[in-house]
Parts: sequence; C-alpha cells; structure tokens
Amino acid sequence: MTSIANGRSRWLAFTVLCSVQLMVIIDTSIVNIALRSIKTDLGFSDSALSWVVNAYTIAFGGLLLVSGRLGDLIGRKRMFLAGIVVFTVASTLCGLAQNQEMLIIARFVQGAGAAMAAAVVMGIVITIFREPQQLGKAIAAFSFIAAAGGSVGVLAGGLLTDSISWHWVFFINVPIGIAAVVFGIPLIESDRGLGFDKGVDLIGGALVTAGLMLGVYTIVKVTDYGWGSAHTLGLGAVSAVLLALFVVRQAMASDPLVPLRLFRSRNMSGANIVQLLLVAGMFGFNFLGALYLQLVLNYSPTVASFAFLPVALVLAVVSLGMSARLNTRYGPRNVLLVGLLFIAAALALAARAPVQADYVIDVLPMAVLLGLGAGLAMPAVMALAMSGATPQDAGLVSGVASTSGMVGGALGLAVLTAISSARTQTEVTDGVDPKSALNSGFHLAFGVSAALVVAAVIIGFFVLESTPPQQGLPGGPPPGEGEEAPEAVAGAEESSADALPEGASVDAADEVRS
Repeated sequence: MTSIANGRSRWLAFTVLCSVQLMVIIDTSIVNIALRSIKTDLGFSDSALSWVVNAYTIAFGGLLLVSGRLGDLIGRKRMFLAGIVVFTVASTLCGLAQNQEMLIIARFVQGAGAAMAAAVVMGIVITIFREPQQLGKAIAAFSFIAAAGGSVGVLAGGLLTDSISWHWVFFINVPIGIAAVVFGIPLIESDRGLGFDKGVDLIGGALVTAGLMLGVYTIVKVTDYGWGSAHTLGLGAVSAVLLALFVVRQAMASDPLVPLRLFRSRNMSGANIVQLLLVAGMFGFNFLGALYLQLVLNYSPTVASFAFLPVALVLAVVSLGMSARLNTRYGPRNVLLVGLLFIAAALALAARAPVQADYVIDVLPMAVLLGLGAGLAMPAVMALAMSGATPQDAGLVSGVASTSGMVGGALGLAVLTAISSARTQTEVTDGVDPKSALNSGFHLAFGVSAALVVAAVIIGFFVLESTPPQQGLPGGPPPGEGEEAPEAVAGAEESSADALPEGASVDAADEVRS
C-alpha cells in the first residue's frame, strides 16, 4: 500500500471513530426532546420518566473507566467494535420497546455499549496518528464533534419526533452502528492488547464501577431529593468510600486496574480536573440556556436550536481551522487558558441577559464568544489529558478523560438546575412575576457556570506545565504526507509531557498494534 493510501486509510478509520463518538454524544441529548412523546405513549409517570435518561447516564458514566482498561488488556479495536454491537442492538430494542421496563433496561444496556466504545476512542486515535501535526488535527476534529454533538442531538430529536415518531430517535443509530462495524473491521488496525496473563483486578473493577455508578446516580437524583437530604448525603458518602477503597486497592494490587503512576503527570491530572469543571459549566449552561430561550424569550424549540447555531459554526471554524496551529505555536496550556477566559466571558454575558432580550445585542455575542472559547479550549484540554499516555495505557487514559467529562456534565447539570430552581421559587414567593423570577434563577445559574470556568482557569494556570512553542501537542510539521515519521515521533518522545505520548516510539507502537 502506498503512503498516500496509508494516509487515506487513517483518515477513513478516523471517520469511523468520529461517527460512533457523534452517535454516542447525540444520544445523551436526542432522547430529551422525545421524552414527552415517550411519556404519553408508554404511560410513564414523571418520576419514572427520568429513568429513561438516568439508566443510560449511570451505565455510561459508571463503566467508562473499566472499559478503557479492558480495552488495553483485550485490544482496543475489539472493545470498540464490541461496544458498537452492544449499543446498536440495545438501540434496536429501545426503538421496539412497548412497555416501560423494556425501554429502561435497554437504555441501561445502551449506556454500557456507549461506554465500551467511547472509552477507547481517543486511545485508538493516538495510535493511528503518530505524527504530531496530524494528531493535533485529529484531536481538534474530535473535540469539535464532542462539543457540537449535543446541539445536533437536540435538533435531530425534534425533527425525528415531530416528523415520524419517538421510536426513530433510537432506530437512527442502527444503520450508523452497522456501517461503523462493517467499515471499522478492515480500516482500524488490530492490537493484541496486554493480555490477562498476570491476572485481572476484579475487586478494583467492582469497586470503581459501583462507586462511579452510585456517584452518578446520586448526582442525577439531586433535583428530586435536594443536596442536604439523607438520600444525597448518605449515598454520596457511600460512593466516596467505595472510590477511596478503590484507590487503596490500586496502591496495593500487584497488577492494578488503574496504575496510580499515571496521575503523577501534572498535565494529565490537571487537564482532567479542568475538563470536569469546564464541562460542568458548559453542559449545565447548554441545558438552561435552551430553557431561557424558550421560557423567557418565548422561542419555539426549533428556533431556539437555530439561535445557538453560531456556537457550532464558530466552534467549527476555530477548532478545525485554527486550534492545531495555535497549539503548535503557543502550546496547548496557553491556548486552553485563553479559551477558558472567552467561555467565562460568554457565561458572564449570559448572567445579565434581560427578560426582553434582543437576539443580536444580548444573545449573539454570547454565542460567538462561547464558540470561540470552546473551539480553543476543547482540543487543548484533550491534548493535555492524553499527553501522558503510552501505547499500553492509551485506552485507560482515554477512559479517564471520558469519565471526567461525563461526571462533570452530570454534576454541572444537577448543581445548576438545583440552584436555578431554588432562586426562582424564592423570587416567586417574594411576589416577583413568574418570568422575571425564572430569569433571575437562570442568571444565578449562569453566574455559577462562569465561576466554575474561572476555577478551571486558576487550576490550569497553577497546575498545568507550560511547554515551549513547537513542543506542545500537536507538534511541528510532518516530514511527509502519510509517512511513518520515525524522526518526528522520536523527537516528540524527548519533549515534555505535552508532546506525543511518552514511550510511543514507532517500534513500541507497531508491536502493540500488530
């Protein structure tokens, strides 16, 4: 095969990875639009209806870390394809569901399949693209999909539910999943994995899965029980104890599920904390921002979706066209900090949006700043989060990054929704008109979102390590299109932790991928 063909096959494989990641991310939001129709058709109560979302979220968030490590052990390609199959079969069952029990169980299985596939995606990406510049472009494109997927899901969910039925928000996954398996088998290079020769830390796997699932469940039920309730505090404490026991287990185990040495990297650990805060602020804002447009400004769901279209457009231009070059020239840490400041400014503008807002004056500037900031920050934080990955640990590091984002999203949504509802209820009790009270609740939530992002700026400034220009990930220009670039890889190994993952030499990568 020629070098050009190799280059083309890499990008075709990357397209398969992106299509699956987009499908998984869309599924976290596409179902929300169909909930009203699902409730009417299957006779859900309000409390039971939340499990259509919670079952997926709990399985997804709880199994990401274990799935990432299992991908390293059995082979990331095997884990990825198995996850797609599980996700596709579960999507079919969701679409065929004729009762509440079948839909909720299928949603849990769907979340498990999503975790299996999503946990190893970035690990596969960093083994496909070993030239720093190509890897930077791939991370930028992947980050764009991750950031824009939620908006696509809201729009697609409304169109499918209105034009056909709610069943099709699940059936739409089936042809995508089948195509991903058909094309993924020949395009994605196989890796044999580390194997189970030294044993598997089953106790550690049980502890972290139970701890994460219980933690995500506690977070998503905060809106029902409140932060100070015995339910929230009790289950939160149990979750914390399970995760603490998991850490102790990893320190003592001869073959830990998650080697604690990974967290010695300031960039990997710091980037995951920054990502958790960033996603918490943005995910909650996306949800409440859509409600602000509909409930305060009286936009229809379709108009509200298009009102945020500039976010996706600016994000695409910045992340796909500029972020890789900026990371190369200034280093991902510096680009990340600038992007976070733009996002904080956008959220601060949202915190002062009036009841009678003008779109061009009050909404559009916020949308542009948000797209600009996300386009800079998302690729940079992902590059830093993956910077400490070796070929042997790439799946696990990918799973850690996915877990921090998932937990951040669930936490941000729960916190901001609770804050907004409490302020609104207080305002109504004090005699404020309902729309102004609602807007006051949104203002407080948006202010907290901005504070979360500012906290991410502070942590990023003091924790993340700065790298000289041309040494951040992505690195300098490739030596030739589609070539294996051993010189580039070797040079990247000698750079700081922000460079191409240490240990990712051509020989080592080839050995793992064979």
